[in-house]
Amino acid sequence: MKSLAELKAIRERMQGKVDMRHDNENNIRVVVGMATCGIASGARPVLKALSDAVQEKELTNVTVKQTGCIGLCKFEPIVEVMEPGKEKVTYVKMTAEKALEVVEQHLMRGQVVTDYTLGDIKL
Repeated sequence: MKSLAELKAIRERMQGKVDMRHDNENNIRVVVGMATCGIASGARPVLKALSDAVQEKELTNVTVKQTGCIGLCKFEPIVEVMEPGKEKVTYVKMTAEKALEVVEQHLMRGQVVTDYTLGDIKL
């Protein structure tokens, strides 16, 4: 990256992938923590993996977004899945590979991958 214009182009390209659908109260919302701590821990490839997989699998009921600090820095990268009428699921210490498993198991089959959840981590 050598210029501000190049950085803006990258941002616009990623924003198009991340905000690929407008929020809908019936959508499953997937939120990736992208504060400094998340990015330093590897959240960018996690966000990309989730966005790409949701698009490739044409999951029209899933919205992938990014947010700032979630407040659990030592557990970054963090992904939260919010389904209408259900409790939020917080996945911690995520990788791109784990994110793909979450897409397959949780987003497509409705089965929480408990091995990666906050509830399964000892604080």
